Amino acid sequence: MKVTTIIITWSAVLTALFAVSCVKETGKEVATEQTDFSSKAFVQVYNGTVNTTARNYVYVDGNAVNGASMGYGASFPVTSTPAYFSITSGVKAFLIRDTLIGSTQPPMSFAENFEASKYYSIFMYDTGTTVKQKTVLNNIVIPTDTSARLRFAYFAYSSNAIPAVDIFSVKRNANIFSNVSVTEVTDFISFDSRKTDTLIVRVAGSGTDLLNRTVSGTPPVTTFSPVQLILTPTRLRNYTVVFRGGYRTDLTSASTVRTLSLLNNN
Repeated sequence: MKVTTIIITWSAVLTALFAVSCVKETGKEVATEQTDFSSKAFVQVYNGTVNTTARNYVYVDGNAVNGASMGYGASFPVTSTPAYFSITSGVKAFLIRDTLIGSTQPPMSFAENFEASKYYSIFMYDTGTTVKQKTVLNNIVIPTDTSARLRFAYFAYSSNAIPAVDIFSVKRNANIFSNVSVTEVTDFISFDSRKTDTLIVRVAGSGTDLLNRTVSGTPPVTTFSPVQLILTPTRLRNYTVVFRGGYRTDLTSASTVRTLSLLNNN
C-alpha cells in the first residue's frame, strides 16, 4: 500500500514558489531555532539522487534550514534522533540546490502543504541533472510493546525501466515487502527489535538475491554478495529502509553501487 503523496492547488504552489526567488546566493543565515511547536510540522530530507555532491542546501520560504551541506546518501537532519526540523504549518516553498556557481545540478523548487503536528519525509531521487522529489506523510506510531516499525522506500535509478522488488528477511525466512515498484514508499509494519536481521533485495517474485560484485587481487578474482542491510532495530523506533544507487551498477567500488540504507523516522 503506497503512502499518499501530498496534493495541493496550483494557485497555492505559484504563490509559495514566488518566495524562493528571494533566496540570497551568500550570507543567508540559517533559520532560527523554534521553541513553540503547537503549529509546527516536522520534516526530514533524504538525498537518494545519484551523482549529487556534498554541496546541497535546503531552503524553506527563502531561509536555509541546514547548517551543513547534504550529499548523496545523506539526510537532514542526520539520522540520529530527533530526525526532523520544524516548520510552520501551511503551504511552504522549498528550494534544494547545489551552491556551487555553475553546477550542472538544476535547482529544485516545489511547494507542499504541511499540516500541524504531522511528520513528513522528502525523498530526493533520480540523477544530479534531473533531480526529483517525493514528499510522503510519515505515519509515526510508537509501539505499545517492545517492537519497532519498518517501511521500505524504492529509489534506485535507471534510465531504462527497472523491475519491482521484494525485501527478504533472513530471520523470518520470508518476504516482508513484496512487489514494490520504483519510487514507491510502503506503509510501516511491525518488526522485531533488539534482534539482528539481514534484509536482502530480490527481483519481485524471483526468489533470487540481487547481487553486487567485488573484483580484487592479481590476477583479478570476482566475488558476489547480496544487496543487503544488516540491522538491529531499537525498540519503539520507526525506520525506513531505502534502496538507492544505480540499479544496473553492481560493482562495489562504484560510488553509486546498489545499496540498502537505514533512515531513522523518530
